[in-house]
Amino acid sequence: MGDNVRYSLLLTTPALSDTTPPTVAPPERMTPDERRSAFSLASIYAMRMLGLFMVMPVFMLEARHYEGGADLSAVGLAMGVYGLVQAALQIPFGMAADRVGRKRVIYIGLGLLALGSLVGAMATSVTGLALGRALQGGGAISAAVTALLADQTRDEVRTKGTALVGASIGLMFALSLVLGPVLSAWGGLPAIFGVTLLLALAGVLIVRFWTPAEPALPDPGAAKHSLWGLLVHPDLIRLNFGVFALYAVQLASWVAIPALLIQAGVPSADHGWVYLPAVLLSFVVMAATLFPMERRGLLRPLFLSCILLVMLVQAAWGWMTLGQPQLWLLVLLLFLFFCGFNVLEASQPSLASRLAPLGSRGAALGVYNTLQSLGIFAGGAFGGLLLKRVGAFGVFGASTALMLVWLVVAWGTHYVRKSPMSAGTAH
Repeated sequence: MGDNVRYSLLLTTPALSDTTPPTVAPPERMTPDERRSAFSLASIYAMRMLGLFMVMPVFMLEARHYEGGADLSAVGLAMGVYGLVQAALQIPFGMAADRVGRKRVIYIGLGLLALGSLVGAMATSVTGLALGRALQGGGAISAAVTALLADQTRDEVRTKGTALVGASIGLMFALSLVLGPVLSAWGGLPAIFGVTLLLALAGVLIVRFWTPAEPALPDPGAAKHSLWGLLVHPDLIRLNFGVFALYAVQLASWVAIPALLIQAGVPSADHGWVYLPAVLLSFVVMAATLFPMERRGLLRPLFLSCILLVMLVQAAWGWMTLGQPQLWLLVLLLFLFFCGFNVLEASQPSLASRLAPLGSRGAALGVYNTLQSLGIFAGGAFGGLLLKRVGAFGVFGASTALMLVWLVVAWGTHYVRKSPMSAGTAH
């Protein structure tokens, strides 16, 4: 048994630097290198997502001024092609990260993001915008970043690292709703693409000079599963369905939420100021609940409770569409939504990295991020279709039903490894 424990520690605590000895820290506290890894990789995520999110509130309006902008279907395709390309490349990029290294894949992805931003900034037609967005989507580095974070953190503190990444996504989403319209008013879409180009280049510098040295890749023959084995892994299936449902519901919600805010008396230009405090306060709740409860072995009830919370918020929003929305209640529900969303966003990739076979961690996270991207696409596409056909009540009704299905699916998920060796075996 002692040998097994020592072997497990070797697997889950890789050396973070080639020149310095590992730092000893209490199990629940991050070492300096773990904090450096978490903050640097979260910064890369934040810069990338800020650039991509800033386009969302203004793209449909600004693209109409380009050649071909009268064709709204073409404009919609130019905006959404990013998600489709990213979904197609998540698994190949994840598998490449297992073979050639995490940082190399991250450099390539940030390079494609920079190139796509340059093409978008120089575009004069909707076709040019679509090409730029497609190239941006080619920078599918989510799996490589998450795999590198998993390599550089222990199981006991990994959720803190993924929480920083999740918090960066939520914060950038809220900030983008404020900054996007400001940059658009100053310089249109070229200004937004130009800022995204600078953010991508800054990300390259962070990887090079701030992110800790990449540990050696695991032996390709050790605990490695085929792609099919990852697709049928029971616990990974549950997590993959979960991230699809979570992001589909989030995007579908934001198809209908802006109209509710306008009905409640909030001008569209001020929506970001409603989202931002709700997001920031929800981070406080996440920190006060997720980390202590995980240390006490209570992640399962918290996880399931947050799925239930998001489901109830969707149902409440559906009920609000039947009458005149009250601003105080709408803001309260937004806060509760982000409380549940942030806990789920932080804990799911951490669980996926623990349950994935060691030699296929990048590929497993590639599958996970593919389902995330497909959820984003499905939420936006089907949310818009439901809004057009049956109204906002139908959007929130479908989201409530999807969250209920997820609650049932997630019920049997394993939240800790069954044994020190279970990371390398499907069960």
